[in-house]
Amino acid sequence: MREEKGSPLRPDAQRNRERILEVALAELTRAADAPVSAIAKKAGVGQGTFYRNFPNREALVLEVYRYEMQQVADTADQLLRTRPPDRALREWMDRLAQYAMAKAGLAEALRTTTGRHGSLAHLGHGPVTEAITLLLKANEEAGTIRPGLTPEDFVLAISGLWQLDPHSDWQPRAARLFDLLMDGLRAGAPRGRRT
Repeated sequence: MREEKGSPLRPDAQRNRERILEVALAELTRAADAPVSAIAKKAGVGQGTFYRNFPNREALVLEVYRYEMQQVADTADQLLRTRPPDRALREWMDRLAQYAMAKAGLAEALRTTTGRHGSLAHLGHGPVTEAITLLLKANEEAGTIRPGLTPEDFVLAISGLWQLDPHSDWQPRAARLFDLLMDGLRAGAPRGRRT
């Protein structure tokens, strides 16, 4: 989230910003050219509040992407608090897939913005890498996956996800890919526990 120099956002300003991001995600997923005025209206904020948070449309699109990637990353810790490490890892993969397929609806808005501002990779890479690191470390410590895997290894292993057609019945295929990956991660684990 954006921070003012030296001071965090007030609680009401933070709620406004989050509401704008939630509405923007829904509207931009529905239509890449959704008007900023419609997003502000549906979020229940005025144009001034909108532009204080997002000086232009491109800033909004980039922040929606970054915000969503952070939400996906944050679920890793939440899952680890309530599930065994291997179950948390497998469920996190499902959440990542859901995000990846939903993001496909933002493709046109992201493509337009990326064309002007370069790659989007840096916006979500840090939080997602941290989430993967957290999940892999918890599983390695629990003995549920083979030791020595890196986040880069994991990302390469799940890269098939981005080959799936989001307009198809992608869930069963993603589940098969992830189950296969989990079987591979378990091979050579000190404790070969199944989920």
